Amino acid sequence: MTDVRKNALVVRGGWDGHQPYETTALFLPFLHDHGFEVRVEEGSGIYADVDYLETVDLIVQCNTMNTIEKAEIAGLIGAVRSGTGLVGWHGGIADSYRNSADYLQLIGGQFAHHPSKAQPEDLPDDAARNFVRYTVNIVPEQADHPLVRGLADFELTTEQYWVLSDDYNDVLATTTLAARDYDPWNRPVTCPAVWTRQWGEGLIVVVTPGHQLDIVEDANVRTIIERGMLWAAR
Repeated sequence: MTDVRKNALVVRGGWDGHQPYETTALFLPFLHDHGFEVRVEEGSGIYADVDYLETVDLIVQCNTMNTIEKAEIAGLIGAVRSGTGLVGWHGGIADSYRNSADYLQLIGGQFAHHPSKAQPEDLPDDAARNFVRYTVNIVPEQADHPLVRGLADFELTTEQYWVLSDDYNDVLATTTLAARDYDPWNRPVTCPAVWTRQWGEGLIVVVTPGHQLDIVEDANVRTIIERGMLWAAR
């Protein structure tokens, strides 16, 4: 019997603070071990190559705060609609291409805010000011979903993403942002932390934790991402 391997495309780049090279490199051995031929691209230009994308079974993206050209976003959307899976984490997928409303509709959620651990004026101007201890809650009705089966609620100390999203997402886990005395919002806000989405024939997985390598290495976060890659692939 011929060993039929699948094709995975890793697209990375953007803001260095999200460690796009280190975090994507973590998953390359996993992809190889699970039968994928892997191509790595530094930036979204590859999405304009429609003929190549027709051969891709899975896209893994970590590309934060960049822009995307019309031909590139059209190629990406076309690939997903035709069955290519799309998986990413944190700003690498939920804050990738701010210039494209079509991308926002594809993904189903956009980073809006991450609260600081105290009043901002009382903190130094560095990334750690936004590292808060918070809980990721598995949605009880989704406890048997392949991405989160067997996982319990877990805690992280990192950026807690407030995302704007829609109800077409299948939300597997949430996180609740507290309303503190100095915050402008006056009640807790619950946001999706892990969700899936079907677009045409393609499956999408978004995991909002993943600011840096140590968070992606967390056993729960890494498990969800790895399961998501296998689940979403064509």
